[in-house]
This record gives sequence, C-alpha cells and structure tokens, in this order.
Amino acid sequence: MGLFDFLKTKSTRPPAPNGKAEAAAKKGAADKTVAKYADAISRKAQNYDRQEALDALSKLGTADAAVVLLKRFTFVVDPSITDQEEKETAFRGVVAAGVDALPAIREFCARAESLTYPLKMMRELLDDETFVTEVHALLAKFDTEYDRNPDPKTQLIETLERTKDPRNRDAVERFLEDFHEPTRFHAVTTLLVHGDPEAAGPLVRTLLKEEGQRTVNRIAEGLAERGWTIPEELRGPLENRLPRMYSLVDGVVTR
Repeated sequence: MGLFDFLKTKSTRPPAPNGKAEAAAKKGAADKTVAKYADAISRKAQNYDRQEALDALSKLGTADAAVVLLKRFTFVVDPSITDQEEKETAFRGVVAAGVDALPAIREFCARAESLTYPLKMMRELLDDETFVTEVHALLAKFDTEYDRNPDPKTQLIETLERTKDPRNRDAVERFLEDFHEPTRFHAVTTLLVHGDPEAAGPLVRTLLKEEGQRTVNRIAEGLAERGWTIPEELRGPLENRLPRMYSLVDGVVTR
C-alpha cells in the first residue's frame, strides 16, 4: 500500500460518536426496553415474565421506567412473599431514577389507593424539608368530608408524626374535624408530637365533641403528659368531659 492509499483509507473512517449521539442512542435503547416490558407489569402476566420486566426496567434508572414500575404498586399477587419481593425490586428501580422520578411519583399519589411505597420513595430521594413540603402539597388536595378510601390522607398525616417541622400544625389541624376517626386520631397524635402549646385549644375542642373513645383518651393523655395550660373558656366544659382517670387542676390536665 502506497502512502496516498493509506491516507485515503484513513479519511474514509466514520467519525467517532460525540456525546449527544451517544446519549440519543442510549435513550433510544432505553425507550425500546420500556416499550418491550410495559405490558408485563400486570397481575395477569406470568410471574417469570413480570420478574424479568421488573429487573430490566429497574436497571434503566430512568423517569420513563419509573412510570411503568409504579404500576406494580396497583395490585397484589400470591404468594405474599413474591408480592413483597417484586415490589421491593420496583421500589429500587424507581429510586434509581433519582429526582427525575418525582413527577411520576406525584402523579401516582394523586390516584393511588395506598401511599406507603411512594412516600418511602420520596423519603429516599429528598431531604427533610423538601420531603415535608411534598407531603403537605399532597395533603392539601384532601378535604375533611366522607371519602370512600381515607387511607391516603391518613397515611400522609401519620407520616408527619415522624417528621418534625413547624409547618405541620397548619397542615394538619383542620383534620381534627375529619369525618373518619382514624384520620382524626392521627391528626391529634401529630399535633401532640410536635409540641406546640397553642394546639391545646383545638385539641380540647375536638375532645368535647369526639365520639371515638381512643381519640378522647389520646387527647387527654397527651395534654396531661405535656402539661399545657387549657384556655380558660374551655376549662369548665372540659372538666365534665375528661375520662374518669383525669382531672383539671389549675387549668392543667393531670392523671
């Protein structure tokens, strides 16, 4: 081969791929994987097909994969150990997408029957302050009227019991009036946990009309433990409503 033949051969080599081309190729491959396995995330799919899909999608770590993986939290399969293992795989796959998965998680929460897993995902992805902000935004979409499935709002309030933030009182206090007793109970517990003495008045007003005995007991116990001063105008009515083992002494509930 002559010198000019070598140069000619060298000049015909394809250019090395640039960053944008590589990214586009990777996205195209990921899109094909999502499309290939999307239908397998279903209760009707065979276990081995569903597991293969979960494994493949979890390795992608993309927002599009997270959208499909979240479907796994809309149904239950037998046996329970398989159901748990599959959901843990899907959980890891969604978290692998990082904050890019947040829009998909928010959209899922808007229609989910249970928020256990999506809240765990947000907890993994966000710092405390941002996590609480997300929980408050979700909770703001609920009212205090009858709901066929009150579990999501109850789970949100219960989550705030474990994440101390001064904003929680404003977010939770209205749920002392909720139609559902479990929601009221967790609203009471959240207000007590966060220790704002200004919550004494709303808690007493709740106790005065509360029909659920465990919620009445929770309020009385919490007020006694914290020694909060009861507003003067509420002391008379409260004395007649406190459970038998409690009394009011100098404006403070004691046991």
